Order: sequence, then structure tokens, then C-alpha cells
Amino acid sequence: MSHAFRRIGGALGAALLAITSATTSAVPAHAAPVEHITNGSFDTGTDPWWATANTALTVDSGRMCADIPSGSANPWDVSVGHNGVPLIDGADYTLRFSASASVATTVKANVQLNEAPYTAALSRDVALTPTAQTFTYTFTAGIDSANGTLTFQLGAATAYTFCLDDVSLSSEDSGTGGDGPEQVDNGDFGDGTSGWYTYGTTGTGVVAGRLCTSVPGGLANPWDAGVGQNDVALLAGHEYAFSFDAAADPGATVRVVVQLGATPYTSYFARDIPMTAAGGHFAYTFTATEDTDAAQVAFQVGGNTAAYSLCIDNVSLLGGEEEPPYVPDTGPRVRVNQVGYLPTGPKHATLVTEATTALPWELHNGAGSVVATGQTTPRGIDAASGQNVHTIDFSGYATAGTGYTLVADGQTSHPFDIGAVYQQLRSDSLQFFYTQRSGIAIDGSLVGDQYARPAGHLGVAPNQGDTDVPCQAGVCDYRLDVRGGWYDAGDHGKYVVNGGIATAQLLGAYERTKTAVTGRFGAGLGDSTLRVPERGNSVPDVLDEARWELEFLLRMQVPDGQALAGMAHHKVHDRNWTGLPLQPQDDPQPRELHPPSTAATLNLAAVAAQGARLFAPYDKAFADRALAAAKKAYTAAKAHPAIYADPNDGNGGGSYSDNDVSDEFYWAAAELYLTTGAAAYLADVTASRHHTGDVFSATGFSWGSTAALGRLDLATVPSALPAADKSRVRQSVLTAADAYLATQAGQPYGLPMPGTAGAYFWGGNSNIINNAIVLATAYDLSGVAAYRDGAVQAMDYILGRNALNQSYVTGWGEHASENQHTRIYSHQLDASLPHPPAGSLAGGANAGLDDPFAQQLLAGCKPMFCYVDDINSYATNEVAINWNSSLAWLSSFLADQGTAQPTGTPTCRVTYDNYGPWADGAGFTAQLAVTNTGTSTVDGWTIRFAFTGDQKIREAWMGRVTQSGAVVSAVNESYNARLQPGATAYVGFNATVGGAYANPKPSLVTLNGTPCAGP
Repeated sequence: MSHAFRRIGGALGAALLAITSATTSAVPAHAAPVEHITNGSFDTGTDPWWATANTALTVDSGRMCADIPSGSANPWDVSVGHNGVPLIDGADYTLRFSASASVATTVKANVQLNEAPYTAALSRDVALTPTAQTFTYTFTAGIDSANGTLTFQLGAATAYTFCLDDVSLSSEDSGTGGDGPEQVDNGDFGDGTSGWYTYGTTGTGVVAGRLCTSVPGGLANPWDAGVGQNDVALLAGHEYAFSFDAAADPGATVRVVVQLGATPYTSYFARDIPMTAAGGHFAYTFTATEDTDAAQVAFQVGGNTAAYSLCIDNVSLLGGEEEPPYVPDTGPRVRVNQVGYLPTGPKHATLVTEATTALPWELHNGAGSVVATGQTTPRGIDAASGQNVHTIDFSGYATAGTGYTLVADGQTSHPFDIGAVYQQLRSDSLQFFYTQRSGIAIDGSLVGDQYARPAGHLGVAPNQGDTDVPCQAGVCDYRLDVRGGWYDAGDHGKYVVNGGIATAQLLGAYERTKTAVTGRFGAGLGDSTLRVPERGNSVPDVLDEARWELEFLLRMQVPDGQALAGMAHHKVHDRNWTGLPLQPQDDPQPRELHPPSTAATLNLAAVAAQGARLFAPYDKAFADRALAAAKKAYTAAKAHPAIYADPNDGNGGGSYSDNDVSDEFYWAAAELYLTTGAAAYLADVTASRHHTGDVFSATGFSWGSTAALGRLDLATVPSALPAADKSRVRQSVLTAADAYLATQAGQPYGLPMPGTAGAYFWGGNSNIINNAIVLATAYDLSGVAAYRDGAVQAMDYILGRNALNQSYVTGWGEHASENQHTRIYSHQLDASLPHPPAGSLAGGANAGLDDPFAQQLLAGCKPMFCYVDDINSYATNEVAINWNSSLAWLSSFLADQGTAQPTGTPTCRVTYDNYGPWADGAGFTAQLAVTNTGTSTVDGWTIRFAFTGDQKIREAWMGRVTQSGAVVSAVNESYNARLQPGATAYVGFNATVGGAYANPKPSLVTLNGTPCAGP
């Protein structure tokens, strides 16, 4: 995630502290009249000046010139000018400019209305000669209008060249500026650098309460480096008071602007201000010329020969109008899952009402007919929302259809469907990762033209990485190619610890299908099920997507021969924060590798080990490379067990600090054991306090708390874990699931998360889903329908059954998030850009209000109301790969549930006998015996199971055996097709296996799609 800041220290910090400590109390404020001309010196070309069609504007030696044709009957037949001049009745104005003509001629200079009747506030005949002269006129405006213009009327009988320079039109401060609210967030830097961006500078941080940054010398233009704040609101015709404290050591000239924060960067205020080490207070007023929510306050710090340090403080922009109190649009008081419900699953809704006794409800089908009725259950005041609520339970209705609505207390819910509603959400939530890819062009033919873009961060200008990235100063003396991977969240950073859990959950979504009955051995996650460029390569698409990140994680490993060889760099990202919007291919910031950390190294070890066993059937060479890297990383982490990421290393990217890595050690050891079966890794697993501890907290697991990942895999992935230990591990999942069900039952909105403010935090939606993943896993282990129903019901909250009546997934639901915080999909700031793609999960309600926008808008909110669908609220509305990975895992589980009833009692029993390795150790011989324990004859059978590693069937008998990836299918021969009740079918085979991978017996064997008891 983004927006953390880092404090600076050492010699640089001391130097900046000396600047900020210099006294400024005796320095007078710098005041100035209000300037109405933008680019009057033509340093940036001719924009926003205009000319009539019969001439053109050019810049020649710093002057704006125009060739005036001959033959004009009137002066106004040929004109140049500048619009957007506010005229205030009774205000005093001064017009000053330098002008010349190649032949002596007289022109008119007018300040007038820019619309009928074109009333002039000033009109002067100006006699020009070939020598430039300076002209000054003062006047008092006699009209009020925000639509004034400065016009030079140049028409003449004889052709000539007109040149203009140093144009200024200013008015005296009317004294009304600053009457409105503050438009700058965190202008005193009490919240660190939150809300501010920097680029082209180094060492940015808050020192002695001021934002300070080091500016390199020799930058050609002021705008080549800067400090600023985006998303400032302005109202046309309103006067603003702009003030700040600033100091530069040694002295330097800084261009300070208030301008539009995107093309065409319209300027509302601009000053080149000489600043000294002594510092001063600067105050100005100006009048905004247009309405915008996308202005920026910017200190453009380039253009100076020598390097210097700049410190700013108390930045203030007062004016405009007070925003009315924010009241969210919560829609109808009947809150439902706006996507829909599974026919056989729970169907709950929440009614917000003042009533304290039961109320009648009606379920209407798409045609408006009443198809079910009932009474609500009063629940009292919900602590998380502060609302008095009732529950509606219509689980007894199971007819599939579209356009259903619930009616209660005079309110009609948003429409929803009943059916297999999660199939497309599985695809959409996984598709998010392709559009987040770094280092590859995004193909619009796969995901829509609006999401097409060139590859980012491949070293193509203006990018400066990621193919040859140096470390932060003092960290290392080598450079790495760390291309690829996924952009983490709303920024362009790539973080190993967040990429680790996200990759693990994508891998886990597929691995679940090899052991869970409803997973059907990956039928819904196979090749060509996603819109990715690798589709059609005979590898499940979800594994292709996970590999894109896994390849990046491998590249982050410290090379052999270096001091920390085998460790993993914690992250790579921009040197300084960038603003929004910014496409990856347009990012100009230098990229830096940050120091290795034990947490990152263990993430690499865990995910590479898991990936190795899953890729072994498809790409043995890649799997072996991943396993070797995993082993090397684990060894390096044990040698360096306490190298922690600096919590203050947060400029240009999030810090992702974590000073307890015991959970990562447990997770990595578990994955290495499950992949290799090696006793040394099992010893580390069983020695960890997490192996017998409670790893399932009430508020869920996440990137900083990963022991649950190891526990869930130990409970589900086949292994030789001792039976008693395996039973205890599996029971711990069921025990945690029971606790989540109890929590869910106490929450009127049906989420498996406590209702306290502490349970609503940054990215909390992901943690809610992770609790649902534990419930889903408990169902996979036990077949107990209550766990499945708990997981199903948890998704209701995410898709609209909440206090805000808000679906948190873009494109899913009647009222869904669409303005998530991201530099890539910034439609709210730039209409030419798209909203985030369908299937993107917002972080969700965050009672901590950890960003200035949320603080100002939502102060005092009840926990479930602490969310706003606005791009400025990164702490409630950001996207992130680890949030979408949890959504993808659960969506895949729900899609696998389809419309069927939960699994019943098995009607077959299986034993699996491995008769041991061949003499050369290159393979083994095994046999399955499947007994029909039902009461009906099976006429024709298919037995199916999945290997865990690189096992390959060589030959088989008593059945026609095929293998696709890890999945083995055995079809009866003609002579053994019928299985009477009590009869047994036998299938034997020889298979090859490498020595690096475990070879446990499968935990799931099915007969004609039905799971068998055993093996």
C-alpha cells in the first residue's frame, strides 16, 4: 500500500534541521496584488494566449510575436488576447506590458467583457515602434464579471510583426480572500508527508515539523522537480488567500503555482519567488477562473544551478465555500447481496428500521409477483453501524431467477438473482491481476481497449527501471533485473511480502481443487478459463498468472557472492511519491531496491516451495528452479533471522515493516515440508510455537500474519504428517470456523468479524474474506454444511448487505465501488481513463480514518460507515493484490458450489497402497482399491485423484489411465465395468518421481465424481 512516510536522519537531517530552526519571526510577509495573467513572460510557450484565425502565435527570443496581415478594415479584425480575467466593480487594476511593431503603427489594448455587449473596462490606443517600449495603465473596473478578457486589437492596412512580453494585469486585494474553508490537507505536516507528493528530489521527510527535501542542481526547468498536493478544489470567481512559510539553503528561486493538476495545466496563480536560508512567510491572493476539483498546489523547485535544501510549512489555501456535511447515499433500507444468492445456500438480508417488533416482508420475482413472505427478526442496535436493524431470512426459497427484490417496511431492496451467481466473479477477480502486471503490454483484445497500455517499467523513457535497478544508497553495490510482477496497489511499487500472500492465495485457489470435493480437480480453473496471454498452453491459467509474480519474486533474491546471498530484497519502488493519475509507462521516477529482510526472504521461500509442487507437472525445470530458490532463501533466513524492514522507509512506497517473523518461519517450513517431505522441515514446523498455537485471530490473517497460511495447507495438502498431528491441525481449522460462525451469528449484517471499531481497519474487507476462507476450508475438510453457509453468507457483506448498501467490488451490484484509489484507473480525475476493472475489491470501512480525505469527510463515523467511494481516500478505497487474492480464492470456492446441495455421505471406500520405490529410485508402484459401499450397482466407473508433485504415470493395469497435469483418471476396462454393492475395483500403476518432491498418498479419490471415504 502507499502513503507511509519516512523520517530522514544523519548529516542531511541535521542540515535540514538547521534550516528549519532558523528564526523567521522578524521577516515580514510578502504580499502582492492579485495577478490575472498566466504566462505573461511566455516562458512556457504561448498557452493560454489566443489569436484570431488570420494570424499565428510564436515565441521569439522570449517574446510572443504574431505576423499581422495587411488589408484590415478594423483594428479588431486581427486580435490576440488572454481570457479568464475577473472584473470586479470598483476594484483598481494595473495593466503593464512591453510591446513593439516592425513598422510604426497604433494598436488598441482593451480589457473588456468576453461576451456581448463586450463592454470595455479599459481601452487605450498604443503607439508602437520597432524598439520595444513598456506601457503602464491603471483603471477602475465599472463592471462585475468572471468572464473578462485582455485583447490587443492589431488590424491595419499595412503588414507588420507585433511582439509582446512581460504582460501583467493585476488588481488590488479586495480583502475577501480567505473567508472560505481550508483547501490544503496536512499543510502543517503534523501527519508527516501524508497527502503530499514529491518528484525529482531526494531525502524528503518531516524535520522539526516542516517538510524538507534536497533538490539537485542543474535541472533545466522549474517543473523538473517538485513538491505538491493534488485534488485541490477551486470555484470560479472566488478569491483565495494562499500562504506558506519557506526557506532554501543556499538561496534559490522556487516557482510556486496553483494550477490544474492535469493537461492542460491551466495556471490560476504563479510566482517565481527568491527564497533564502533565513526563510520567510509568503502570502498572496488570487481569483480562480474555473470550477475544478483537480487543482494542485505545487512548489516547482528545478531551474537552479546549485543544489539546495528546501523546507516548507504552514501551507494554506483559504477560500471557496464550505462543503455541506457528507451524508452517504445508502439507498433502500432493505440491504441485500446485490449480486445474488445460491439456490441451496443461506439467504439473509438486513432491514434498517425504527420498529422494535417483527415486520412482514415479501419476496418479489422479476415479474413483480410475490413468491414468498415472512416476518423479520428484530436484532436491536447494531454496534458497528449504530442502526436499529432486523434480519430477513428467506433461505427456504430456492427457485433460480433474476431480478428478485425484497420488500419490507415500505422499502424495496436493490434487485438480485438466485442461481449460480459467482462463476463470472471468479474470472473477474482473477482478471484483476493481469491488468496489474508490470513489464508487459496489456492487450485490449483480452480485457477491453480501455485497459490496454504499453508495458511499464522496462527502462523505456520516461521510465527508469525495472530492468537494471540499483539499491538505495548504501544498501548494495550491484544492480538487479526485477522486471515483471504485479503493481501492488494504487502505486507502482512491488513488495515481496504483499506479493507473497497474494501469490500464495492464487496458488491455493488451484491447489484446493485437488483435495476439495466441490473443486472437481480444477475444472473451473483450467487452461483458457481466464483472459491472459498464456491461455492455450495446457497450463491452468491461474497458475500462469501466479507465475508472473513468482518470477518477479525469484528475481528479488540477492545473488550468489554477495554478503546476504539468498535473502530477498524487501521491495522495489519509486524514489519519491508520484501523484494521481499516472500510467506505469509514464512514471519518470528512479526505481530503487530496498534492503533485504527476513520477512521477504521467508515469503519467497514459502511461495516458491508451494509453486514448485504445483508447477512440477507442467514445467519441471521452472519448478526445480523455484524449489532451489526456496531452499536457499530458507537457509539464508535462518542465518539472518532478525533483519527487519525499516518502518520509516516509506518515501515513494509503503514500508511494510514486520518485526515478528516467527509466523513467516512457520509458513515457509510448512510449505517446504509439504513440497519435499524432508524431516528437517517437519522438525522446524513442529518446533514452532505456531504449530500448536491459535493462528486464527478474530480479525483474520493478512500479509503481516501468515501462520494461518501454513496451518491451512498442513490441514489440506496431502503429506506424511503423523496422523495425530494431522488430526489436531485439521481440528484447529474447525475450531476456528466454529468461532467465526459464533461471531457471524451475533452480527446483524452477517459478517464473521467483531462489531468493534478495532475490527474495521485498513484493508479490513480482505480480512473478513480470509475468515470466510477458513470457514470454506472447514467445509472442504468436514463436509458440514454450516461452514459452507457461513462462507457464503460472508460474501453478502462484501456485495452490499452492509450499512452503506455498498458493494465493494467494481462492476458487481447495483451500487458498487468504482472510484478506488489507484494511479492507473483514475477515471474520477481523468475521464479518458477507465474505472478499475470489474472484480476489483475496495479496502473497505476503516475506523482509523488513516488518510486526510477520510478524516475530513468522515470524522465521528460509526465503524461500518467509515468508507467513501472516492479516489482520494486511499485508507478506505484503495485496491491491492492481496485483497483481490482473497476475493479470488473465495469467489472460486463459491463458484464451485454452483447450485448443488452440499456433499452427502460417501458411497464408496478407497485404499491407496504405495509399494515403494524401484531399485534405482526413479519411480514407484502403487494400487488403488475402490469399494462400492452404496446400495446400487455402479455400471461404468471413473476413478480420479491428484498427485502433489512431479509424479508421472508410466503404465497402468486394470483400467485405462490418463494424466493431465497432476490429475490422474482411471476408466474401467470392459471386463470390470460393473461394481455390485460391496464389490471392489482395482487399478495399479507404475509412475516416475524425482527425488526432490514428496510422494504422499492422495487425500481425495472420487468414483464417478463422488468422494470416497479414505484413503
